[in-house]
Amino acid sequence: MKQIEVQILQQSYLLTCPEGHESRLLDAVERVDTAMTRIRDAGKVRSRERIAVLAALNLAFEIADREAADLAAGAAVQRTTPATGSGAQESLLPDGDNQRLEALVERLDQALGDDGRLL
Repeated sequence: MKQIEVQILQQSYLLTCPEGHESRLLDAVERVDTAMTRIRDAGKVRSRERIAVLAALNLAFEIADREAADLAAGAAVQRTTPATGSGAQESLLPDGDNQRLEALVERLDQALGDDGRLL
């Protein structure tokens, strides 16, 4: 493990990270520092602790938003990509959601009939 001293919101921290991951850690530090600096510079929040919580929430929301977009994009690709020869297709949805989706698609297929028109 390697130790790296970093600055976040003008305060020093000694962080430990696995060898070879220093650049990823420094990127993360830069993101956190930038997020916290923006909140502090907006002038509405003074407490370092509150700034840290708001920055963490903002970053977590960005990650969740990106994951949702990736999930939606993956679902769109899955709908347009033909199934593999084995008939198996990897789903990006949780099992329960995937089963409900499959049941809904089956019901929709039954309602539309073989020719794709409503009965």
